Amino acid sequence: MEIEGRTNSSWVTSTLIVLWFYVHSALLSLSPFLTISCSYVYGQTLVPEVEGGPQPTVHMLWTPVPRAVTLHEEEQERSWEFLTAVAESEEEAKRSYSEGLAHVAAGSLHSSHTHAWAALWRGCCVDLEGPLPLRQALYGCLYYLLSAIPPQDTPGFLFHGISPGGLSNGTRGEDYWGHIFWDQDTWMFPNILLFYPKAARAILEYRIRTLEGALLNAQEQGYEGAKFPWESAATGQEVCPEDIYGAQEIHITGDVLMAFEQYYYTTQDQKLFRTDGGWALVNAVAQYWCSRMVWSEEEQCYHIRGVMPPDEYHHQVDNSAYTNAVAQRSLNFAASIAQDFLIPVPEEWVECAKKVKVPFDAVRKYHPEYDGYSPGEPVKQADVILLGFPLMHPMHPEVRRNDLVMYEPVTTLSGPAMTWSMFAVGWLELKETQRAQCQLNKCFSNITEPFKIWVENSDGSGAVNFLTGMGGFLQAVLFGYTGFRITKTNLRFDPAFPNDVNKLKVTGVSYLGSKLKFTITKEEMRIAATKCPLHPPLEVVLEESGQCFPLHEGQSISFPTAAGCIRRAPSKGL
Repeated sequence: MEIEGRTNSSWVTSTLIVLWFYVHSALLSLSPFLTISCSYVYGQTLVPEVEGGPQPTVHMLWTPVPRAVTLHEEEQERSWEFLTAVAESEEEAKRSYSEGLAHVAAGSLHSSHTHAWAALWRGCCVDLEGPLPLRQALYGCLYYLLSAIPPQDTPGFLFHGISPGGLSNGTRGEDYWGHIFWDQDTWMFPNILLFYPKAARAILEYRIRTLEGALLNAQEQGYEGAKFPWESAATGQEVCPEDIYGAQEIHITGDVLMAFEQYYYTTQDQKLFRTDGGWALVNAVAQYWCSRMVWSEEEQCYHIRGVMPPDEYHHQVDNSAYTNAVAQRSLNFAASIAQDFLIPVPEEWVECAKKVKVPFDAVRKYHPEYDGYSPGEPVKQADVILLGFPLMHPMHPEVRRNDLVMYEPVTTLSGPAMTWSMFAVGWLELKETQRAQCQLNKCFSNITEPFKIWVENSDGSGAVNFLTGMGGFLQAVLFGYTGFRITKTNLRFDPAFPNDVNKLKVTGVSYLGSKLKFTITKEEMRIAATKCPLHPPLEVVLEESGQCFPLHEGQSISFPTAAGCIRRAPSKGL
């Protein structure tokens, strides 16, 4: 409400402020009190995740908000600063709040914020010449995803993962209680890794810290190794309120390890694996998959039975194509990194990876979602099509196309937002660019104005602000338009984008410690190395001709747009 009046011959405008914040919680024992300069509340979680588990504390300080703000006629403009600091300790909360007060006193609060964002944007940028809504969606996705990553170069900071809605607080039951799902590892992580490997490492460190809980999850279900929870919080033990997901949606364990694989091949950070707990996690995941498989004498292959695939319309199925393929990838990576570290590879890992069943219909030449799947059955979300990307499961282009054609019309339009992005990536692989764009356009019904906030489902229901959908959308551009693929030996590219996109620029791509900038049109591709500390340097290799171009720092190369890869140049004499 706005009130105007005259006082001593001058106009006064006041705006009343209605506060919806109340200091109470069903989950926390909160003790509020007012200090001289700020409001302060602290408390502890009432119930631990598991018996005897930790009960974290929270401390929050904030600037009291007045009931009204007033602007006098002689004032052209006026600003008000309101600070909030939240931390797990009183010391950290007060330190952060004092830092904010110092900025207010110096008149630098807003400028410090803009400078911090400018530094973050310098490290990554995705821009294109194309439709304005597409450009706005890209910038919005990057903004919200970057807002959720851990701070850069903050010693001792423990990151607790990214929930599907980030820090949003939606309708009870729709915000996922801040828990961590495969949404983080499969949908958000690849975009973060491409630009900010340190932030990506912090995400992996969260999984390493919760490994003990994952070991207990497997043990409780009668298996060896580590089974990561469908919903994870502080301990790594299962906190999903519905038992069926925690018991059956086991593909999450492979999804976690796929993030570790992508990180290792992008950074070659052996320290994370040798000394910081990564190898223990890889080893435990491989053990879990081997213990979870059952040999079928009839089919002479390994089965994984009684699971729920990513398509949550179906449960208690045998041999989910996605689940089995991601298990196979886990075992192949575990064997590969063991070889890198000169660790003997258990024969069981190789045998299980080689002989696990990934359902395939040789007549129709497509992958059934699971044993007994009938073509035409409704599907909730992207599932089998994920075999092509991100799993990169070997298949002929005809099979890839058949999978897309089979599942596109039976996937529900009201499903979660990231689905159509993956169909788009698939069509881009096959160079059917306009069909890809038709799929990507479906995502726009999940974007709300004016701040480009995403909702989980196109009918407006589900998590808000849905970072998972944003992660999928970014991947459609960062891995679809560019054709980027992270492999053991190189970073592949194979650009393809629709007619209404004329140019794509991706700045700040991180690969093996270097920073790269890509400028792509339909006719020409330019790659610049803004930072390249490697000796010998990276090189670009074109797929068809085999031409090689060294990438030296401060220089760029260009060539007619084509498929190729970036790799570490071989040492002279080898």
